[in-house]
Amino acid sequence: MSQELERVYTINLGKVLLSVDTHRAPRAINMIREFARHHMKTADIRIEEDVAHQIWSKGVRSPPRKIRVRMSKTDEGYVLVSAYTDEKESTDVSDKDAKKGKPSKDSKKGKSSKDAKKDKSSKDSKKDTPVNDVTADAPVKEVKDAPAKEVKKDAPSKTVKKNVPSKAVAKKSK
Repeated sequence: MSQELERVYTINLGKVLLSVDTHRAPRAINMIREFARHHMKTADIRIEEDVAHQIWSKGVRSPPRKIRVRMSKTDEGYVLVSAYTDEKESTDVSDKDAKKGKPSKDSKKGKSSKDAKKDKSSKDSKKDTPVNDVTADAPVKEVKDAPAKEVKKDAPSKTVKKNVPSKAVAKKSK
């Protein structure tokens, strides 16, 4: 057997769309088998249910364009194709960013994670302080409406009229 017993691949299933729409998901399964045969150099390929569920998740007519799988050779001589899940790297990347002082995805744009924590604490302190407790207990004063100024209808409105159109000015200047 080869030195590497386990490999991770991203399989491009774009050519599945060239087949008839009622045969796309089975064709995607066959393409995964062909890919595994070619890369792992073994004819006996077994596909896990999780991978099959990913292919068939949107039905027979629209399988995914790409799929990320883990292929591992077993001691019995067959290749097992399973779904690839990588939870370790996603947490490691955020830890590295935090150590370097880079803002995390959760924080606001342009602010570091420390600034985001300060914003959260200031918002919490604002919520704790009562808002205008004195005015809530005081009686409400009624405001009387002042009479509006009367506008004379006979007064001419102020409108500005242009005496000379711009085309006439251009002709006179020539």
